[in-house]
Amino acid sequence: MKRFTGQPHPDRDKQFRYLRRQRRKFHKDGCPAVSVDAKKKELVGNFRNTGRKWSRRAEEVNAHDFPQDAECRAAPYGIYDTARNAGHICVGISTETSKFAVDALRQWWRTRGRREYPDARKIFIEADAGGSNGYRRRLWKWELQRWADADNLEITVSHYPTGASKWNPIEHRLFGPISINWAGQPLRTLDTLLGFIRGTHSQTGLRVTARLNRKCYAAKIRVTDDEMAQLNIHKHKTCPQWNYTIKPKLRC
Repeated sequence: MKRFTGQPHPDRDKQFRYLRRQRRKFHKDGCPAVSVDAKKKELVGNFRNTGRKWSRRAEEVNAHDFPQDAECRAAPYGIYDTARNAGHICVGISTETSKFAVDALRQWWRTRGRREYPDARKIFIEADAGGSNGYRRRLWKWELQRWADADNLEITVSHYPTGASKWNPIEHRLFGPISINWAGQPLRTLDTLLGFIRGTHSQTGLRVTARLNRKCYAAKIRVTDDEMAQLNIHKHKTCPQWNYTIKPKLRC
């Protein structure tokens, strides 16, 4: 049983309390507060999918999971609205980069968020410490700035401490139900994968939408010190490495 995560960060509890206060504040103000993360990549093709399902006949799949036999490797990136109990999955077929992560957020905002929060001019994002949306990722912050400028949004981000990603709400409120829904079902095509995501429900009223992103993303994009200096980023007094707000730049 996986249990031990090593010595916790000294500011772990302080960050949890601060993150919870931030979420509640945005809920009270009627502004979106979303939890984000990338789900495990999935080989799309005639491959075994772990789990069980009721069936009169066993599914026959490939004996080996060779990537060259797959249609593609799908990279689902999720956005979970903590107030509305609603999720959105952006399914990419390219490299999972920080630009892809922010594009997924922009996709959610322009298709759902802006309609559900018509008066909101700010958004709260809770994310893991690492990955494509990690707090050390320069490209993540650079792309958030571009989104803030394009849609005139004030974006506040709070990261979970290292090793605490399991407390991110999206893990058990969105990714868990999706995995249960397609358990034992071979994901033979992208349409099949998207169908299982869209068909995910829970007893608490979870609703899920999904869209495909066929864009190809380049890896290892560098953001220079000069470019970082151009960000309109404001670090919070509490755990400034994990909490910051990116505001739109003033337009002349």
